[in-house]
Amino acid sequence: MPMVHPVFTVLITRPELVMDHVAAYTALAQEEASSVGLHVARRVLAWGVAVMALLVFLILCGVAVMLGAMHDDFSWALVVTPGVALVMAVVAVVVARQKLPSKGFTQLRAQLEADSQALRTIGANS
Repeated sequence: MPMVHPVFTVLITRPELVMDHVAAYTALAQEEASSVGLHVARRVLAWGVAVMALLVFLILCGVAVMLGAMHDDFSWALVVTPGVALVMAVVAVVVARQKLPSKGFTQLRAQLEADSQALRTIGANS
């Protein structure tokens, strides 16, 4: 009779242990995904702000050119007003281009590695 791996014996005799283990993995993955998800949401929001600020900059530049063409005197307001929108766009692009944390899912990877090492050890001993 062939030897049955101990993991299968536990699966058959104690399925609640396996379900608890899977539930713990799910909770750990959800916790780490929420952390990475906040960074992704911040980047998406920053890209949205950058696009909107760039559109406002272009519109205000057009208005400034038209007003400047109609009047002979120079006004710094025609430069500063679109400049504020441009600065907002640049800041938003800088925030949006920040890298995601490279340490995402490290606890989950470590747990998977520990479990696979334990399974290898159990398989080698049986």
